[in-house]
Parts: sequence; structure tokens; C-alpha cells
Amino acid sequence: MIGITVNPYITDDMVGPNPDHIDLDSANHATPPSLPHSRLLTFKAIIQRHASQASDRADQDRMWGALMTPNYPVNLNLTGRAALVVGGGPIAARKASGLLQAGAIVTVVAPTAVEELSSQPNITWHPRPYRRGEAASYWVAITATNDPAVNAQVAADGEAARVWINSADDPDNCSFTLPAVARRGKVQLAISTDGRSPASAKWLRHRFDRELRNGLAELVDLLAEARDETRTVHGTSEVDGWADALDDGLLELIRSGRISDARNTLRSHLKLEPTS
Repeated sequence: MIGITVNPYITDDMVGPNPDHIDLDSANHATPPSLPHSRLLTFKAIIQRHASQASDRADQDRMWGALMTPNYPVNLNLTGRAALVVGGGPIAARKASGLLQAGAIVTVVAPTAVEELSSQPNITWHPRPYRRGEAASYWVAITATNDPAVNAQVAADGEAARVWINSADDPDNCSFTLPAVARRGKVQLAISTDGRSPASAKWLRHRFDRELRNGLAELVDLLAEARDETRTVHGTSEVDGWADALDDGLLELIRSGRISDARNTLRSHLKLEPTS
């Protein structure tokens, strides 16, 4: 994945009398205090200006290295956990649908809501504006409004309560971004540009989705089946043969409908008895 995020652990004592000066050595070792969201955006503007004015590439690298870090990709287990969606339009409906699919308990806050939200029996809809501080009651919150002030308030509330916040098409008010996802069976590919270009992430998702529909999901199912038996027979699944099997035409066999041949090719490489 490609992208950068502002280090949220920079404190006021790293900024000198000149508000454009940052102690980069201290910033390199910054650890988590409480930092207001507005302060985070201030540092973002400062470092962007510093980097653009740096005369030496090493200085630029040092600045970005001190204040920017790559995002950490994760898969969240939201089953049975409370999630908030602020907004009632089509984008909010898509975000709520994704949260429901992940097993979250979804609450929507918006004065009005499209039918996909208002008539969804598994969603609790509060037909009113967002109330300051209520994001603190949830594990994650997603804003999908056309009101920058609401987005900023939810982001500030989340920062204060250590609740993860995503704001649709508003990366400055995000503590996490949502990747484009291609899914087939148990295979899930998440593609992210760290919020820099959702369009390119979506384009890549469509390309990989075609591949998933052309045998890759079935291949993963076959490998999972063999992994369980390998662990039983050999005491561990960490055996030689996996890479050689994958290089031995397994995917091509599956794509041609020769599932039994693919299974036995894999089993041979893993030193398992062939199936009939």
C-alpha cells in the first residue's frame, strides 16, 4: 500500500518560539500523549511547507521520516461491536452495509435517511443531528456528510476518546481509511492508497476481482483443505512443498476444471497419500 500519515505523537514542546520550527530529533522518538485534532492538522501544514522548502533531499527524507509514518493494515473483528455512521445518504448506506456484513451493531445518526437505512431492521436510526461527544460510545465511527463542521467534530470526539474514525472523502478527518475490497469466498484482497486516490483503488479492485473469479478462490480452498491434513499427518503445516506445488500448474488445473488432478498434484508435493 502507498501512503503517509502524520505522526500523531508530536507534542507542543517540540515546537519552538517560531511556529514553523519543529525539533525533528524529538519528533523521531515521539510517544503517545493526547493531541487535539486541530493540532494534528497544524503539524501537517507545517511539515508540508518545510518539505517543499528543503534544499537537500536528505533533509526532506529526514523531515518526512520524523513526522510521517506508513499506515498499519489490519482486518478488524467487529462482530457484536457497536459502530456509528453519521449521515443518511447513499454513501452512508454503503458504509452501514459494510459494517453490517462485518457483524457490527450499527447505529445511524442523521436528520433524514435514505430508505436503505430507514427501513433496515438491523440498523438503529436516530433521526436527529450528531451530538457532541457521542462517538465515544462506539468502537468505530464513520462520517458520510456534506458538512465539514460535523466531520471535524466527530473526528475530534474520536481523537479524544481513542475511537477510530473514518470520514468519507475527507482524509484530514480520518484516523483510518477504508480500502477497496475484492472478495470471493474466504479470499479478501484489500487495496489502499491511504485515502490519496480512491478511484485508483477501485480500479485495481475491479482488476483483481476478475482474477478472484477465475480460480483463485477455489485454489485457496484447496490449499486450506491440504493444510489441515498436513498438520494432522506431519504434526505441522510448515513443511516443504507448498511453493513447488503452486509453481506446478495448480491454478491452471483448477481453471480447466481438473480439480482432482490439482488436489493430487498438491498432495504429492506435500507427501500426502493421493485421493481416488
